[in-house]
Amino acid sequence: MKQRVLGRTGIRVSEIGMGCEGLVDKPYEEVKAFVDLMEQAGVNCIDLYSPEPGFRTNLGLALQGRREKFVLQAHLCTIWKDGQYKRTRDISEVREGFEDQLARLGTGTVEIGMVHYVDSMSDWEEVRGGSVMRYALALRDAGTLKSIGLSSHNPEVALAAVRSGLINVLMFSVNPCYDLQPASEDVEELWAEKSYEKPLLNMDPQRQALYEECQRLGVGITVMKAFGGGDLLSEYSPAGKALTLYQCLHYALTRPGVASVMSGARTLDELRACISYEDASEGEKDYAAALASLPKISWEGHCMYCGHCAPCPKGIDVAAVTKFLHLSESQGEVPETVREHYAVLAHSAAECIHCGMCETRCPFHVPVRENMKRAQEIFGK
Repeated sequence: MKQRVLGRTGIRVSEIGMGCEGLVDKPYEEVKAFVDLMEQAGVNCIDLYSPEPGFRTNLGLALQGRREKFVLQAHLCTIWKDGQYKRTRDISEVREGFEDQLARLGTGTVEIGMVHYVDSMSDWEEVRGGSVMRYALALRDAGTLKSIGLSSHNPEVALAAVRSGLINVLMFSVNPCYDLQPASEDVEELWAEKSYEKPLLNMDPQRQALYEECQRLGVGITVMKAFGGGDLLSEYSPAGKALTLYQCLHYALTRPGVASVMSGARTLDELRACISYEDASEGEKDYAAALASLPKISWEGHCMYCGHCAPCPKGIDVAAVTKFLHLSESQGEVPETVREHYAVLAHSAAECIHCGMCETRCPFHVPVRENMKRAQEIFGK
């Protein structure tokens, strides 16, 4: 397993890292099996966004006797409340959640303290000048954190954070489709139709600037969403054609500033597949030809999240609901973050009156009413 230096932190991380999706809601024996495989293969970077108590406890037990072999990317501002994940900026909750994390992991220090999920400039201003950043800086000064990071899907926010000098690590969503999209405070706008009207190698200038600025300033990037929540590997690919795992990994790892890609592996075989990237040929990794051919593919029946279906008489954000539906269906379950996104929508799929006006406006003839029915079944409202 190749390692890279994580920007100016000096920390060496494996090219392939491990997201925590496959470790949540698993018994200790399965968590330990993941950690055993990671140790054997040299996968040393683990992202810990989920505050689920059982996951934290099991991982802490699995790391006993080998904690020094791993780089932990722990998140500030995620807590477990009423049996589910919650993002918070309330400093008392932030502090309690982080202290719980340390206790359950059985460690007094973590390598990266990641301020969780900052996607709007107003949120960034609150974090930067408020109690959350003061707390993170105090933890760093005390040696509890070796470095401070921030996670975001918005290049405008990420650039501001990188240029502030307050963070050394950026966790950012990187894949060939997201990189086409302009900055937005709504992550679901990453899949707008207009971005697919031109050759897909035309990267959004702000995203390119972000990667280059990270490289220039020594802010290491750890990658999330390299596979678009699984969409890019399946029939849900916005191109109407699946890319390969190797192509997605190689694309992310060839962006300036990138040090490690967090695999969202949910099984040992999925993790082994990601690890096998290290032995893949250059031909297997090559993504250029695949990306260049994508605009030639028909979009018939596939939601591009363009919003042409609006306005809905009930105010439903059809594009957002459809995207959350596809994210959940492609993974076979509703991820915590997707459930949270859906929960804060002003209007849910259950409010659909099946008038069909959206379908008359859709340029891709998407069966919107059927999608709303499925969304209601999956999300419960």
